[in-house]
Amino acid sequence: MAPQELLYLSQADVADVGLTMAEIIELVETAFREKGEGRVEMPPKPGIHPGEGDNFIHAMPAYIPAMDSAGVKWVSGFPENYKRGLPYITGLLILNDPETGLPVSVMDCEWITAMRTAAATAVAARQLARPDSSVLGVLGCGVQGRTNTEALDVLFPLEKVMAYDVKEEAGASFADEIESRFGLEVIPVETPKEAVSGCDLVVTAGPILKEPHRTIEPGWFDEGAFASLVDFDSYWHPDAMKEADKFCTDDVPQLEHYQEVGYFQDIPPIHADVGELVAGKKPGRESPEERTMTCNLGLAIDDMAVAPALYRQALEKEIGTRLPL
Repeated sequence: MAPQELLYLSQADVADVGLTMAEIIELVETAFREKGEGRVEMPPKPGIHPGEGDNFIHAMPAYIPAMDSAGVKWVSGFPENYKRGLPYITGLLILNDPETGLPVSVMDCEWITAMRTAAATAVAARQLARPDSSVLGVLGCGVQGRTNTEALDVLFPLEKVMAYDVKEEAGASFADEIESRFGLEVIPVETPKEAVSGCDLVVTAGPILKEPHRTIEPGWFDEGAFASLVDFDSYWHPDAMKEADKFCTDDVPQLEHYQEVGYFQDIPPIHADVGELVAGKKPGRESPEERTMTCNLGLAIDDMAVAPALYRQALEKEIGTRLPL
């Protein structure tokens, strides 16, 4: 029997593969369509919670037959890591051969998580936002603020970004990067309201909290706007969320699981999951006036949509380190 190997891809290796946001959006959309048609296997993610506060480490398995993809992501989120000079999100992904079950690759998942999360926002926005949306509000100017801006810029004619962060220097750094990379006008704002009112698209991307700080108040969210709650309901007052005409999520069973452990204690009724929207099972935006919202939890199918493409292109480009099993 020939010796078995797996391909190890470091964080730098994963980025060097060069998969674009546009490609990732299409891959993630395919995964959501398969989910909407009932053709994926994805149990709710189990997790542990070391230390205090909102720390988590989750196992995220999924199988997407149509994409020949099976595997698991072991991902952590520690909100206080910035005090140690460490990233909030870290972890590893294991990709398996669906025919034999053998692991074929182990890869860093920080870049993958950043990009696929933003791609899921874009997939939902394609169904729920006005196609002419040009003004984006970002609350939380870290990794997800940046990648969500990148993803929405792929699908929408963005012109201006209103950027809010509790740390002024974060907003300034965000503005420099987004203006130089994408040529968008970025306006750092002093109040959260300025990043919500007057915006066609709103992304909240702070830390995920079991007890929301409820910063966004009723009356701020404009008629015709779309919001992506990357940080769950952490930023939103319940009455502000209830102003949405359609409240969606990426997976209802997982949202219900989160409710059982203390999250999402006061949210609107769920209109649809994103897979149902992509597969045409339920309607997305039906009028220019609707307020629409998605609270994507982050799904294993997002990762397993992207990982095989990274693996194949890494092999073709001879990126990574081969390790014996």
